[in-house]
Amino acid sequence: MSEFSNVTLVREANVYFDGKVVSRTVHFADGTRKTLGYMQAGEYTFDTGVAEIMEVIGGEMTVLLPGQSEWQTFTVGQSYDVPANSSFSLKIAAPGADYCCSYAQA
Repeated sequence: MSEFSNVTLVREANVYFDGKVVSRTVHFADGTRKTLGYMQAGEYTFDTGVAEIMEVIGGEMTVLLPGQSEWQTFTVGQSYDVPANSSFSLKIAAPGADYCCSYAQA
């Protein structure tokens, strides 16, 4: 889906890692939430509270998922699941990666 209709967009940005990762939160009428963001080249580790689905919509992400020993690379159109209450690491090559993160309802 390249466009969302009938949503509420939070104006303030979510800024992480000294501005190298920035996203905006989108709320849907059914109570679900997504973030749309961009990660500059670098290495990052994120903690989750609820389960997430990360979709790559630009660039690529090399990801170490919880409980895995092998890094996996995801490209445009691919997604991966991250369990609740876990952490995952990413390596982003230049120039960066564009993403959509969907959150499970708490």
